[in-house]
Amino acid sequence: MAFALRGVAYITGAGSGIGQYAAYSLARQGVRSFALLDRNPVTKTASELKKTYADISIKEIEIDVANEAAVNDSIAQAVKEFGRIDYALNNAGIGGMLATTDQIPRDDFERVLAVNATGVWLCQRAQIRQMLQQEKLSNTIRSYRGSIVNVASMYGVIGPTLNVPSTAYSTSKHAVVGLTRADGVAFAPKGIKINAICPGYVLTPLVQDTMDKEGSAGGNIMDIERRKVPLERFARMDEIGDAISYLLSDASSYMIGAAMVVDGGFSIQ
Repeated sequence: MAFALRGVAYITGAGSGIGQYAAYSLARQGVRSFALLDRNPVTKTASELKKTYADISIKEIEIDVANEAAVNDSIAQAVKEFGRIDYALNNAGIGGMLATTDQIPRDDFERVLAVNATGVWLCQRAQIRQMLQQEKLSNTIRSYRGSIVNVASMYGVIGPTLNVPSTAYSTSKHAVVGLTRADGVAFAPKGIKINAICPGYVLTPLVQDTMDKEGSAGGNIMDIERRKVPLERFARMDEIGDAISYLLSDASSYMIGAAMVVDGGFSIQ
């Protein structure tokens, strides 16, 4: 799958998981300028990219996406380094407790929303403000001032299963879908394309940590949930990374405010 991308990519949560593999996918499609952001070091992602592509340029930024000043500063750093931001992936997120509303402490619920919902909003607001100041990469009808993808979840369009009562997480991801739709409509006429990706179960370190536990109905959560997927497996990280590259690219030029579900058929049964 090749889109011949050029321009600058800004990726939160780039140190591992979906953000890491989205960076790899974008590099395969031609992107050579990256702002890689995470609350943890992005050393592994950066070193792998540099090892594979001799002409790549990377700005590594440590960030808490729930910190407004840090988010705004990260955009300023990226623009100072590369001059613009063409592809923004808002991927940083946390899982929170596997618990129903009656069991969740308020501080845990608000912590999940602060990162997964408010953090995405802060990043998207800063990205939009920058993209409004820049011209399109090309003068074609399929080109935009910038393209933004927010990482939601299949649990942003359906409710979580009884076996995985991820109430705070699902609430936050529904908020991401709503934000994507609202801003997608608002900024498409101004030349900014905004969509969301809604992955199902992906074999990320976060999911591995969450799923290696016993479910409410007994048994290993990972095995129980895997049997519900028509493909009978979880997604590989590179499969989600390639789907993100598609959404960020001009190949998806007529998609606005979409919540693209990539879940192996889990949510349509």
